[in-house]
Amino acid sequence: MPERKRDTAEEDGTRGGRCPTSGGTEAGGPSRGSVVVRTFSSLRVRNYRYYFAGQSLSMIGTWMQSIAQSWLVYSWTHSGFDVGLVVALQTLPILLLGPFGGTLADRFGKYRMLFYTQAFSGVQALVIAALDLTGHLSIWELYVAAVALGLINAVDNPTRQTFIVEMVGRDQLANAVTLNSVMVNVARAIGPAVAGLLIATVGSGWCFLINGLSFAFVLASLRAIRTDELAPAPRASRLRGQLREGFEYVGRTPVLRDALVMMALIGCLTYEFQTTLPLMTGNTFHGDSRTYGYLTACMGAGAVIGGLIAAGRRRGGPIRLIRTAALFGVAVLAAALAPSLLMEEAVLFLVGACSVTFLALGNSTLQLNAEASMRGRVMSLWSVAFLGSTPIGGPLVGYIGGHFGARYGLGIGGSAALAAAAYGWIALRRPRHQVASDVTPREAADIPGSDPAGADLPAVELPAISGGAE
Repeated sequence: MPERKRDTAEEDGTRGGRCPTSGGTEAGGPSRGSVVVRTFSSLRVRNYRYYFAGQSLSMIGTWMQSIAQSWLVYSWTHSGFDVGLVVALQTLPILLLGPFGGTLADRFGKYRMLFYTQAFSGVQALVIAALDLTGHLSIWELYVAAVALGLINAVDNPTRQTFIVEMVGRDQLANAVTLNSVMVNVARAIGPAVAGLLIATVGSGWCFLINGLSFAFVLASLRAIRTDELAPAPRASRLRGQLREGFEYVGRTPVLRDALVMMALIGCLTYEFQTTLPLMTGNTFHGDSRTYGYLTACMGAGAVIGGLIAAGRRRGGPIRLIRTAALFGVAVLAAALAPSLLMEEAVLFLVGACSVTFLALGNSTLQLNAEASMRGRVMSLWSVAFLGSTPIGGPLVGYIGGHFGARYGLGIGGSAALAAAAYGWIALRRPRHQVASDVTPREAADIPGSDPAGADLPAVELPAISGGAE
């Protein structure tokens, strides 16, 4: 095979996921240019650039399909429970099979598996588009399609998340995860607005069609990736006993366990915006599909700004995760109390910023503190906590919002985020809970019972665990 010419950035060290870090100016302070370079540093890795580009286009279609699906159910039934049910059916396979999907991610090559999961997702969207555009789509068929997509996502989610570190390496993981969240929320700012206009003018079927076709860009970007520049984790040699091993590993690792408990609380009751926002749109503000699209787009715009700020910051860790969860809860409660549509849009901007920051912090905390051979199983539990809890929270929040008012549905979510923050703070006070590497000595001193010197540790170290070294 002929040798391909590498660009200058790759020759400087991006091959295999290593990226030069831009420091401050010689005078000692960080220049504006260095901040920009640090914010987008993981994009210097060629493979991640291609992956990022393909996912960016496809995510717009994914959000269009999500808006069309929820609005179709609401327009057919005007029931908050039914809107929550279709979202729950899409995430139920993640709850039931998510850990098994993570085991597959650890057992087989992630790069090859992504071809299959992304192709199947495209086929699912095209089937719904054909049914909708021909006038044969019914609510039960939409429910079946939601379950089918959930089965695909049970494998796709942990595979995609753990594939990022194989492209960029540990040093750039936090930045890449945050930029990935920014990309998702840029799509959230664009996709719902476009979907709302399409639904109001030409019908929902075109949203499904565009999403199905967008997966061609994903497959093309995967084909462009140079596999010799990946750093794949060692594959697990067997399937038997791996699920139990993953649960036991998380159970004896406090930083992983506590982050997952926080995510389960917030994922179950706070991240139910696909259920609460249609109710706020129709029942509270008496809007249409365009209003729903604009509310979702405001959240996406806020998430983009929040994600870019988070990407430019080098520090994360459990303290920032707890503080972000608390601010997230306050923002969601403010959205529940917003007196006007204009005020609701402004508050949802802040909700979006808190949302993406919390997700990026939690994701990178788990991946950086998990052993390479366990990372797929750990991230599958993250998917279960984030998405798999929706079959419980979606119908519950939908029922509360439908019977007591949409504001109560949002209020439950805000309260759950505050409860998660309280749990995280109590967990940090446990004597055996060590402080992660990205907590400063000053922050560590604020934790009762903690050792400020722990902030200087190179990694979270716990008894009977290898410390997460790859």
